[in-house]
Amino acid sequence: MEVKENEGHPLGNGGKIAVYPKTENEISHILQYANKNGKTVSIVGGGTKRGFGGLIDSADILLSLANLKGIVEHTVGDMTLTVKAGTPFQELQQYLEEHNQKISLDPAWPDYATIGGIIAANESGPKRLAYGSARDAVIGLRVVYPNGKVIRTGGKVVKNVAGYDMNKLFVGSMGTLGVLTEITLKLRPLPKYESNVLLSFTEGDFAEMRSFAAAFLDSQMEPVSLELISPSLAEKLTGEKFYTLAISFEDNESSVHYQESFLKSIQPPKTKMTILAQEKARKFWQSFYTISPNGRVSNQTGETEAVLKIGVVNLDVLKVIRESHLLQDTHNLLIEAHGGLGHGLCQIVLRGGSENVISAIQHLRNFVKELNGYAVIKHLPFMLRQKIEVWGENPPYFFLFKGIKTKIDPNNILNPKRFVGGI
Repeated sequence: MEVKENEGHPLGNGGKIAVYPKTENEISHILQYANKNGKTVSIVGGGTKRGFGGLIDSADILLSLANLKGIVEHTVGDMTLTVKAGTPFQELQQYLEEHNQKISLDPAWPDYATIGGIIAANESGPKRLAYGSARDAVIGLRVVYPNGKVIRTGGKVVKNVAGYDMNKLFVGSMGTLGVLTEITLKLRPLPKYESNVLLSFTEGDFAEMRSFAAAFLDSQMEPVSLELISPSLAEKLTGEKFYTLAISFEDNESSVHYQESFLKSIQPPKTKMTILAQEKARKFWQSFYTISPNGRVSNQTGETEAVLKIGVVNLDVLKVIRESHLLQDTHNLLIEAHGGLGHGLCQIVLRGGSENVISAIQHLRNFVKELNGYAVIKHLPFMLRQKIEVWGENPPYFFLFKGIKTKIDPNNILNPKRFVGGI
């Protein structure tokens, strides 16, 4: 096991020393030591989510899973994969491609994000419309509790329905309940053909966008994404500054072309349609997944960077993306926003002066509250996380979170103050 002295980081969530275990047994011994000696432990995988939550600059120990990587078991016929938590997501996809399979998730920064970090944060992207979230891909987990005990949840087969679904306890818990060491995932076959249809609303008519989206969602079509992209983000990705829908299809070639033809038949007037097929579609999404700040890379621009995750009722995404776009001028910020009209999740990337960024976040939170939605800050420098509640108001069921944390981690050593309500 490798041990290093560690320096501070502007995003916090560090440690005075960094340890790099290579086995689950080493992780167990580290946590046993920390638990007995009152040492706090911060967990890091690829580091892409280092700015997500956390009110402690440095724990006593930074536990890196960078060396806990590799495939444990791949059952091709059953379409399941068991993998160590520190394995980068893109490495897994490249391996699975040789077997004509894939993990049906689309996280940000796939070259660096580890499968453990993706699961711990319950991450998902625009293709959540068809893929679901990270929680939906998990069949089973191996977890090291704060006292060093190793447990297994779920199983290694898709049709595992016995007992409570303990996986859901750990997926999305931000590493506050245990260290994920192995994840078993269900897989999907690679699509035989894929395309991405970009529908640009050149006049920014929101009534027309809403009418089109409602009609399309009510149809028999099966898009993988129906993502509304703000003009500033569309300009970065396509070179044209219009509100744009990115509508993806994955199926056999004839089915994809049939759905493209249906789109053409209901295409609103004064819109522009561009179809990106196969490699061009993949390149679009590769660019898309790198638009947000990467927590493993130091920000060299001098601007404050923030990411806001917003959840609203599906078509209220139109209101959120429009409001985000209008904030650029009133708050002197660059704001790149997108949201899924089929699932209601939005991501807003803000760049500019720190006071303006905080003011815009508060404005959007108030705006979303009127829509009965929620807003969580997914990325913000450590100093600013002291000034604003990253997770927003505690939910009514917060007492359950707190009770579970107290039961599993009574000494509060694992990722303290990283999750909702300072858990």
